Amino acid sequence: MNSFIEELRWRGMLQDMTPEIEEHLSKGMASAYLGFDPTADSLHIGHLVGVMTLLHFQRAGHKPFALVGGATGMIGDPSFKSAERNLLNKDTLDHNVSCIKAQLSKFLDFSGATENKAELVNNYDWMSQFSFLEFIRDVGKHITVNYMMSKDSVKRRLEDGNGLSFTEFSYQLIQGYDFYHLWKNRNCSIQLGGSDQWGNIVTGTELIRRMGGGSAYALTVPLITKADGTKFGKTEGGSVWLDPEKTSPYAFYQFWLNVSDEDASKYIRIFTTLDQASIEGLEKEHQEAPHLRILQKEIAKNVTIMVHSEEDFEMAVKASAILFGKSSTEDLASLDERTFLQVFDGVPQVQISKSDYEGLESVLDLFGEPSQGVIFSSKGEARKMIQGGGVSINKEKIADPNGGISFELLQGKYLLVQKGKKNYYIVEIR
Repeated sequence: MNSFIEELRWRGMLQDMTPEIEEHLSKGMASAYLGFDPTADSLHIGHLVGVMTLLHFQRAGHKPFALVGGATGMIGDPSFKSAERNLLNKDTLDHNVSCIKAQLSKFLDFSGATENKAELVNNYDWMSQFSFLEFIRDVGKHITVNYMMSKDSVKRRLEDGNGLSFTEFSYQLIQGYDFYHLWKNRNCSIQLGGSDQWGNIVTGTELIRRMGGGSAYALTVPLITKADGTKFGKTEGGSVWLDPEKTSPYAFYQFWLNVSDEDASKYIRIFTTLDQASIEGLEKEHQEAPHLRILQKEIAKNVTIMVHSEEDFEMAVKASAILFGKSSTEDLASLDERTFLQVFDGVPQVQISKSDYEGLESVLDLFGEPSQGVIFSSKGEARKMIQGGGVSINKEKIADPNGGISFELLQGKYLLVQKGKKNYYIVEIR
């Protein structure tokens, strides 16, 4: 088994680390933590790099702590932000923390069976015990303003003219104290994070040295970028969330399926647990037949199953196949309503009352007054295309324009009409 550092290095997940961390890790089981900011009730795929870092740490035999920032979430990290964020109240934060804990449980082993079981901690539990005066007296005196001002995240905000509130300025001190608290009380000697967190992390190592006379270590992973320069994890619809209510498994699967070849080679290392030999084999296959998008399919499969489930992955594959005509009525009927509507998002829709639908005598009547002008301009056009074999309903080819209406409604209320190869329409019976 690779060491943790070696694993990150070949996966392209190593940015910076403090000296002697490799020697420290070689001495036996170590503990590390990585923080998650609970500004929403779900993680998004931008958080997955950190989650995978903790996963590899645990797989290497070490003990991971996932820190959910119930206290720091009330302030907001200024690192590489151009403006101060809205502050959240405690009820909202408590809800967000609970949801994030459930998502992390899919990646990390929190069971009591192993010595290196993962643990969840919330910095509100110890920060809420401090009064303001106690904090600035017992903690603040150990770090100079000059030291805090030297951090890139602070300098950047001061230089761009937007300024920095005292609330945000104090963030690195609070995060630094989190590290000290976990070092002192939980034997946690390493903090992990994105490269934008380096300044905050080393403030923690400095506090540990000054307040406790101890040694601690830092390791950061690169911030993920896309080859075309656009922001990773963003689509036209916004962030790609791990919560299936915010981003459906189908849309989640599609995101990974559509990454570029250049990005796919990078992402398969970062976002899957496939080993080096398997990945290099897949890359070779992909180079021989790039049109098959082997890398993208493998990433989409692995990440969708890991974040959601195998069943969700299979439904996403079925849903994707429907658009390319490689599916049956059974496949279409097996989609849940949300996935069905997402697959056909943006296609023209026609609404027909239940009584009007039940009064139709033939398929041709369906393309008359109820939907005329949307699907076909006239019954004559509809008849001609049906006779030419160019119309399907619910993925079944319509052969007789005068045939009866006997279709099983999808999700109890929809018909999917396909005209030609690429034109889809939804008829909703209300």
